[in-house]
Amino acid sequence: MTTIDRAQHDKLANAIRGLAMDGVEKAKSGHPGLPMGAADIATVLFTRVMKYDAADPRWPDRDRFVLSAGHGSMLLYALLYLTGSPGMALDDLKAFRQLESKTPGHPENFMTAGVETTTGPLGQGLATAVGMAMAERMLAAEFGKKVVDHHTYVLASDGDLMEGISQEAIALAGHQKLNKLIVLWDDNGISIDGPLSITDNVDQVARFKACGWRSERVDGHDPEAIEAAIRRAQKSNKPTMIACKTVIGFGAPKKAGTSKAHGEPLGAEELAAAKQKLGITGGAFEVAAEVLKAWRGFGAAGAASHKDWNERFATLSERKRGEFDRRLAHAVPAKLDKAILAHKKALIAAPQAVATRKASELALEAITAVMPELVMGSADLTPSNNTRTKAAEDFTPKTPKGRYVRYGIREHGMAAAMNGITLHGGFRTGGGTFLVFADYARPSMRLAALMGLPVVYVMTHDSIGLGEDGPTHQPVEQVASLRAMPNMRVFRPADTIETAEAWQAALERTDGPTVLALSRQNLPQLRTDASARNRSAAGAYELLAAEGGKAQVTLFASGSEVELAVAARKLLAEKGVRARVVSVPSLELFLQQDEATQAAVIGSAPVKVAVEAGVRFGWDAVIGHDGAFVGMHSFGASGPYKDVYKHFGITAEAIADAAMKKHNA
Repeated sequence: MTTIDRAQHDKLANAIRGLAMDGVEKAKSGHPGLPMGAADIATVLFTRVMKYDAADPRWPDRDRFVLSAGHGSMLLYALLYLTGSPGMALDDLKAFRQLESKTPGHPENFMTAGVETTTGPLGQGLATAVGMAMAERMLAAEFGKKVVDHHTYVLASDGDLMEGISQEAIALAGHQKLNKLIVLWDDNGISIDGPLSITDNVDQVARFKACGWRSERVDGHDPEAIEAAIRRAQKSNKPTMIACKTVIGFGAPKKAGTSKAHGEPLGAEELAAAKQKLGITGGAFEVAAEVLKAWRGFGAAGAASHKDWNERFATLSERKRGEFDRRLAHAVPAKLDKAILAHKKALIAAPQAVATRKASELALEAITAVMPELVMGSADLTPSNNTRTKAAEDFTPKTPKGRYVRYGIREHGMAAAMNGITLHGGFRTGGGTFLVFADYARPSMRLAALMGLPVVYVMTHDSIGLGEDGPTHQPVEQVASLRAMPNMRVFRPADTIETAEAWQAALERTDGPTVLALSRQNLPQLRTDASARNRSAAGAYELLAAEGGKAQVTLFASGSEVELAVAARKLLAEKGVRARVVSVPSLELFLQQDEATQAAVIGSAPVKVAVEAGVRFGWDAVIGHDGAFVGMHSFGASGPYKDVYKHFGITAEAIADAAMKKHNA
């Protein structure tokens, strides 16, 4: 164990407490209680345990620290400043919770160097850390432990463990025996409403043990006990939860141990009294020179380990080093474009009338052959989502090189773990479920969009076309709601070619997530071209031009309804009306194009009809408020899918009738 006497430890921990109190007080907003109560835990981690080099927060083999209790963000900001992380100055702490500062109310990885993941919604950090631990194991199995050998540490609150996502996360981690995942629970017994006893009496230690974890209790203000527990955890063959009994607002004479220390500033009087009780001298944001020097020393201590790692990394072959660097940069393989083009040409040579979920599987067979870092999985719907290729091997404790994850019926936990895999680096990932269950995964999907993570969601059974399972499973509003999410991209491809192009666009994207909304029912292959150009990448394009003159009607459709639009075009031609068909695999991507591009695709036909087996929301941007819409205006119904389509009036005849009504008006 590292030799740090109690007096020195207390000075180091109190530096965190002082800065946290001052930051919250200056902002007149924030949560001082957790940083004050958990300062001893954090000090042990950052001075005695963790492998990190403060000068390089992106060092690939660093230990990860995830503050799942994101409301206690001043704890992390104080640590980054004290250890000497680049870009975190004292002025940044003074700007806590101010507009465009590096110290926002909750940690955001895209704002602040040294923040591993955006946290705030409780449970997310813990669940994301599960993915980080999975990625560490996968990467170590592939590149060797001499370059990949680190732990993931989580500081979690009572709220993190109460949120439902935590159960999905810890069950998955226990099943996978992720022994390099260590969770330290700030067990302070207080929530915003008051003592935790008014809402919860779960034995968390027993709960974690029941999920396959090693767990124990320690005094969260005893640095020797905390370190000893972590050392035991490092030797375990299971993930570990350490319940650290703490006092929220530790050191505050009147508010310590109460909800008053949780989510509001202490106030000038209580703050001064707390500093006096803790022996913190100096003014606001002042850290004694010898204490700051000691902290900076700990921050720099990992430089030697970093240097050793660089030397070990240099012993890898040039090919392996290049592959490692490419993976961490999320750069797609050079062969991906050729693989997609070859796949498209094969489909043109031998057309496939299959569901787009099956078309996705066909595309994945081509993609995984050239993209070994693609980690796929499903929330216990593998045969329905078609996310597992023939050569795939399951990721298990005994087969860490496996690239297929059996997530179980845990959509939220799956989505969060995929965020963690992506954040860790070295892998791209996609996971499957039914589109209607996007609502179960939405908070994690939202964070992926916020962080700009290139995660792919394979969401099948995308409309009333799933048929017999009925309205509980028919996602009439999910596509529109996901389109409304900033930085989320939704593709609803019409056939095998568009599905391949959607996958290509999703993998080439590095600044945000993509949903592939895929059909259950078989669809004809409508595309007859297989050029290197990805026509779907613009979001919309003219699939079929009008014949015999200028178009009088434009039919816009996505996914399975493009087939109906093509049939309606023929019916209109029989009535002497010239119609063109525009396929819109990604409505919101199309609306991001420049005005000239949009105008060229929308065209000048006076009649515009949109067709989608979902709600109208979003389509007025293309067809105008006076355009015709053929789609859903209610929830669905149970029955064979063709009957359901007919019941709700989503047919080629209905499309043609809607166009004729507008044409004759």
